[in-house]
Amino acid sequence: MQYNFSKLKTDLLTTEKWLEKELSSIRTNRASPSILDIVRVEAYGSDMPISGLASITNEDPRTIRITPWDQVLVKSIEKSIMVANLGVSVAVDDRGIRVSFPELTSDRRREIVKMASVKFEQARIQVRKHRDLVNSDIAKKEKEGGMSEDDKFRLKTEGQKLIDQSSERLQSLMTKKEKEILN
Repeated sequence: MQYNFSKLKTDLLTTEKWLEKELSSIRTNRASPSILDIVRVEAYGSDMPISGLASITNEDPRTIRITPWDQVLVKSIEKSIMVANLGVSVAVDDRGIRVSFPELTSDRRREIVKMASVKFEQARIQVRKHRDLVNSDIAKKEKEGGMSEDDKFRLKTEGQKLIDQSSERLQSLMTKKEKEILN
């Protein structure tokens, strides 16, 4: 008997992309424009991402330059970054906004690794939930008489292989981020 693992594959990919996005928003020692993805600015009557209001570039390894397309938004962008509490310093000048990333202390690095670990664990929990759903669906089909016990074990093994591959990719993302933070 065949089982359609496409939903599982899609769910696992979604979880991996979620973790990748979450880890990219966690600050490392280098200035990364992606840290600003979570910041929303009140502009033109709605909440908008900074990338929709300004160009964002790296000035140097520790500084990001935000150049708003409409200079009226400078104060709103500055306020939104401060409220987001990203652990960065913000300075307004004649060309726009400079976001400076201070040097991380070893204690702060450990805190950031813990934050990343929490996100990683959330992703692992999601993967386990996906696995449990597939396993219960397979068991249900067996009870209904749609498959033999051998098919059930074979399908569970196939599903576990997909889970293991996804877990390896999640671990790889976490290991890479941990190295970024600690170096």
